[in-house]
Amino acid sequence: MKLLITLFLISTSVVSQKSDFNTKKGFAAEGYDVVAYFNNQAIEGSIDYVATHNGVKYKFISETNLKQFLSQPDRYSPQYGGFCAYAIAVKSKKVKINPDTFEIRDGKLYLFYNSWGTNTLELWQKENVKGLIKKADQNWEAITLD
Repeated sequence: MKLLITLFLISTSVVSQKSDFNTKKGFAAEGYDVVAYFNNQAIEGSIDYVATHNGVKYKFISETNLKQFLSQPDRYSPQYGGFCAYAIAVKSKKVKINPDTFEIRDGKLYLFYNSWGTNTLELWQKENVKGLIKKADQNWEAITLD
C-alpha cells in the first residue's frame, strides 16, 4: 500500500510539473537549447541531444551542452515554466513565447512573447524589473497551486 501511495505521489508530481511547463513543440523553450541561452545564443537544439527533467524534455545543440544541463538542470530551466515572464508578472497568465526573445538576469533564464509589434522583453526592461520579478514569483506560485 505504501508503495502505491508513493508511486501515485511521484506520478502526480511529475504530471503537475509538466502541466505547469510550456512544452510547445514537445520540448521546453520550444526546443531551443537552454544552456546556449547562457552564452547569449538562441539556438534550436537537435533531436540527437535530448534530456528529460521533471517530466519535461529539453533539446541541446551538442553533447557538451547536454552534459552541462544534466549536471545542474534546475540552474538552466527557464523561469515560470518557460512561459512569458512579463505576462506572468503583469497578467498572471501563461502566455506563449518567442524563443529568440530572452534575458539572463541574476543567473536565471527568462523567456518572453514577441509578436505583432509587441516585444514584452522591451516592456520588461523599461519597467521596474525587480518589482516585476517579485510579482511574477507571487503570481507563478498562485498559478501552480491552482
